[in-house]
Amino acid sequence: MSDSESEAGPSRSPSRSPDPSVDGSQSGANDSSVITTSRTFASLGVIPQLCESCAALGFKAPTEIQVESIPHALEGRDVIGLAQTGSGKTAAFSLPILQSLWEKPQPFFALILAPTRELAYQISQQVTALGSAIGVRAATIVGGMDMMSQSIALSKRPHIIVATPGRLMDHLENTKGFSLRGLKYLVMDEADRLLDMDFGPIIDKILKVIPKERNTYLFSATMTTKVAKLQRASLSKPVRVEVASKYSTVSTLLQHYLLLPLKHKDAHLLYLTNELSSSSMIIFTRTVHDAQRLSLILRRLGFPAIPLHGQMSQSMRLASLNKFKSGGRSVLVATDVASRGLDIPLVDLVINYDMPTNSKDYVHRVGRTARAGRAGKSITLVTQYDVEILQRIEAAIGKKMVSFDVDKEAVAVLSDTVAQANREAAIEMREQGTGGSGGKRGRDKGKRGRGWENDDQDRDDDVVQAGLPKKKKGNKFKSGPGKVKR
Repeated sequence: MSDSESEAGPSRSPSRSPDPSVDGSQSGANDSSVITTSRTFASLGVIPQLCESCAALGFKAPTEIQVESIPHALEGRDVIGLAQTGSGKTAAFSLPILQSLWEKPQPFFALILAPTRELAYQISQQVTALGSAIGVRAATIVGGMDMMSQSIALSKRPHIIVATPGRLMDHLENTKGFSLRGLKYLVMDEADRLLDMDFGPIIDKILKVIPKERNTYLFSATMTTKVAKLQRASLSKPVRVEVASKYSTVSTLLQHYLLLPLKHKDAHLLYLTNELSSSSMIIFTRTVHDAQRLSLILRRLGFPAIPLHGQMSQSMRLASLNKFKSGGRSVLVATDVASRGLDIPLVDLVINYDMPTNSKDYVHRVGRTARAGRAGKSITLVTQYDVEILQRIEAAIGKKMVSFDVDKEAVAVLSDTVAQANREAAIEMREQGTGGSGGKRGRDKGKRGRGWENDDQDRDDDVVQAGLPKKKKGNKFKSGPGKVKR
């Protein structure tokens, strides 16, 4: 689709005739969110070209959030969509935008804001795949990547920009000739997380430099007070679509807890990793330090582990994610950078090394497994200091977790091995300085002295989520084996 088509080509009106070939189940969505009736994308008003793209991607039946939101969006209404992880939100906001773009093509047509770089890349890939039949061009603008190459991508005038707020603001302030004065659609995905991460001031700046006459879609897991405030400021007579009133987990997920003394936490983790080594697993930690430390310990003890956290350079983060997705590594040790929105197929097990601080984060973490109707398992390590948090999470999700049995003698045998590996990992992290992950220096490559004051906002991030102070210059990780103070 070229820019000239908007002048030369006739206006395309949506096809409302149902397409009986587009039905079945949608890949990548939880089984509870898939509509089992005869509703199809075509019956929602989606044009044939996009219906074909949905079928090619395996999106055969619309999910509940798509059934409820797409017709309103196609009518030109602003939409607030409240839905759980894995419910098909990306297609819910992408299809109406692509259909409107098909009717009136123009560059810089839509802006999609995401809280994390990984989620931005995932959204961009899905938008490009859904729009492949109509020739959509999308650009991904996130921190941690070379600003000049992004400026070149913007100079090619893409139809859709998927961005993290901080880096987008950098380009709006510093990239010559780039503006969003003609923007028609604004999407804020995972809006509750966007605002939790203190992106508010930057989002306010962005709202001031884009047209007020636009369509706005706000998608969030819950209607927090910050999201409600943002709704009043940026949406015009929106329709609210809510397909889940509280946090819940799917029925195919087996949820366990493991009660243990804090000092034996590492030994229990090694025991679980060894006993369940045939499973593809994600181990969630609260801090960058523990993510890096545990990945080193597990590798030293023969497990194919790889870290993922906000202080790795962006290229290394993408490499870690791709290795895990492709099966090159079966253990991903990650902070909550990996908990939101990422569709990683065939994750058998989620281990919460650290208790998440609230039920929202718990649901997002365990939502990485048991996706698309598959079975999955989660095990949460609970120390003597975490019992109250466990009870709050159980009350919020409306389920009691089952105790996971371990061989205490086998765990005790592993204690000396873990202690030695921990000492070696601490030495390696001291020698590497930045944990071998690039750290700030890796993030800052290619800055070339141009407007990077907002880049630190795109750290996605572990410092904000863990409630930790900003790190001082120098080593990114503590030099000893002790844990970051909680």
